[in-house]
Amino acid sequence: METELSKSLGAAHAIFGFTPFPAVAAAITRAGGFGVLGAVRYTDPGDLARDLDWMQDHTDGLPYGVDVVMPARKVEGVTEADVEAMIPEEHRRFVRDTLARHGVPELADGEPSGWRITGWMEQVARSQLDVAFDYPVKLLASALGAPPADVVDRAHEHGVPVAALAGSARHAQRHAEAGIDIVVAQGYEAGGHTGEIASMVLTPEVVEAVGPLPVLAAGGIGSGEQIAAGLALGAQGVWLGSVWLTTTEAALHSRALTRKLLAAGSGDTVRSRALTGKPARQLRTAWTDAWDDPEGPGTLPMPLQGLLVAEALTRIQKYGAEPLLGTPVGQIVGRMTSERSVQEVFDDLTRGFERAVDRITRIAGRNGT
Repeated sequence: METELSKSLGAAHAIFGFTPFPAVAAAITRAGGFGVLGAVRYTDPGDLARDLDWMQDHTDGLPYGVDVVMPARKVEGVTEADVEAMIPEEHRRFVRDTLARHGVPELADGEPSGWRITGWMEQVARSQLDVAFDYPVKLLASALGAPPADVVDRAHEHGVPVAALAGSARHAQRHAEAGIDIVVAQGYEAGGHTGEIASMVLTPEVVEAVGPLPVLAAGGIGSGEQIAAGLALGAQGVWLGSVWLTTTEAALHSRALTRKLLAAGSGDTVRSRALTGKPARQLRTAWTDAWDDPEGPGTLPMPLQGLLVAEALTRIQKYGAEPLLGTPVGQIVGRMTSERSVQEVFDDLTRGFERAVDRITRIAGRNGT
């Protein structure tokens, strides 16, 4: 599964694995792929430095990258308190009532309320970059599209290519114009923030729109056969995220969530604004159903929704409120039926890719005789 792009980045296989877990990212890299560590949860730069130190010690000198959340347009002078003051009391009451209906206890006084909106604020992302560029990262990825021009320039000054996710050919063209080096064509099937166009349609559209820039296919990919399909559509690799959530190296916050993922089918996800205010594919739960109910108050725009529900999600996770418990995940969850190591997943991807190539080679051979 080596392509021109994977070869240029020093990876044996053109499999780019996004994950919030350092142990998973390192294992992907050691298996011959390209691990990309999601940095959004690192509101303390010291924590990111600690985990990048760990990755340096566990990647055997092989390449890895970092993914940040940074909007293309700069927003200055806005504090978390300013944003929080914009949340209507009706929405706060809806959160309280939903948690009470499911018997979710309050946090203790002074107990940390978990991840906050600060992880999505530009100054935090820039502090993450200050740390990341002190390490030999080989790729900077941006989950919200092309980052500001000065960030792209800074990455290039460090010799680091920049990748950005796109949900349409139009978005991809804007990324190319902004100086992005790699476009991740993320289809509708993907977990997390995603657009309206399915991978089979999106990938060749983006390849045509931005050529000769390399494109990674993403969304609903979790088998070697699907990797072969992505490459056949013109991609130079694939971007996988959801499939790593049930690996033994993943550090999900509860066994109950792992069980829900393993039991879920491909129809058990929903594209909902309940998490951040933007459409994000996630496990369908009583929590997403409550927010998507037309009788409810409706979700708030980003970043208000993320700030509104942050403490609630911490409580749901801490107390294992199973009907409400969920996570961003793509439709590929239907194939995630057992816990396996990253290496076992990689071996399965490799075998599937070989089967697909052999099948097409036999077909081509028969047609050529």
